[in-house]
Amino acid sequence: MKKVYLDYAATTSVDPQVLEAMEPYFLEKFGNASSLHAYGQDAKKGLEDSRQILADSIGAKPEEIVFTSGGTESDNSALLGVAYALEKKGNHIITSVIEHHAISEPAKFLEKKGFKVTYLGVDKDGLVSGDDLKKAITDKTILVSIMQANNEIGTIEPIAQLAQIAKGKGICFHTDAVQTFGHIPVDVNELNVDLLSLSAHKFYGPKGVGALYIRKGTRLETFMRGGDQERGRRASTHNVAGIVGCARAIQLCQQNLETEIKFQSALRDKLIREIPLKVPEVRLNGHPAKRLPNNVNFSIKYIEGESMLLSLDMLGIAVSTGSACTSSSLEPSHVLLAIGLDHETAHGSLRITLGRWTTERDIDYLLEKLPPVVEKLRAMSPLYERKNP
Repeated sequence: MKKVYLDYAATTSVDPQVLEAMEPYFLEKFGNASSLHAYGQDAKKGLEDSRQILADSIGAKPEEIVFTSGGTESDNSALLGVAYALEKKGNHIITSVIEHHAISEPAKFLEKKGFKVTYLGVDKDGLVSGDDLKKAITDKTILVSIMQANNEIGTIEPIAQLAQIAKGKGICFHTDAVQTFGHIPVDVNELNVDLLSLSAHKFYGPKGVGALYIRKGTRLETFMRGGDQERGRRASTHNVAGIVGCARAIQLCQQNLETEIKFQSALRDKLIREIPLKVPEVRLNGHPAKRLPNNVNFSIKYIEGESMLLSLDMLGIAVSTGSACTSSSLEPSHVLLAIGLDHETAHGSLRITLGRWTTERDIDYLLEKLPPVVEKLRAMSPLYERKNP
């Protein structure tokens, strides 16, 4: 059976060149980067070289990079770190209704601790409005956190514009760039952000490694205590092999970025064009133009997304109904509800995300297999029967 992986937004496979770069740090240069002997110094060199590579890739300084265990830790550290560092200045945080749970859950936690959180709505395409941000800001606002692109519907937010509004009021701005880094250009100075999160496994690096960019001068409470690693901001023995893998993945993304954007955008547009021709009563979710080059999200009416996912999986096609972090939830996507879909339509979502190894044959295979799957599921659907007696 043919196997087709179209769930790159959930995770990517490690590029073989990344694995090759990591191997010496498991077997030969395995020392603790905090140790003073030669083994430790070999590891430390790999660590600091990797920090420089990451810093250069986003227009930052090496000392502004803190390595973490991934996007969730980076997001949590940004929100909680700023909140606790600046709570004497104010207790108001602004975010959006379509953020990943790595942002929305710590925001809810902070609300229980006495902070006030404003959740900005979005339009039908998932865009946050600058006017809404201006109206939400108060003299107690200390942080704005808006994701650079949504992980479910692929909409790219106007981060530079939103950050300018916040910075004009002296307010710290964070963006979750987990879905964008390695897939579109990301520069912290062009975006004008103070904090930025990323995760290696989203761009062909290993799982369990990420980073938080912290602009010099940004006040942030220490992440974890117990050692002086990462300039005292995050105590923990460094995952040097993972960090080296992250840096090698970054280099490969930089080399391939322009080519991959062009190729994946063409495949994405083919899906956007062809699926409505082959499957009636579908809706494209997310902005038609301001979207990630590798993201397609459709709502297919009258059927359950989970049934569609499982049916395609039996044909060797891996897709998603939304964020992998909430795949066990029976509730419809909060993102799809936020852009105005009713519960029934939101339950029928299909997220297709492309990657480095996606081919046109893969897309053609999906386009061949999807229509009969939908037809079969609709034939069993009471909703469809009521609509088409």
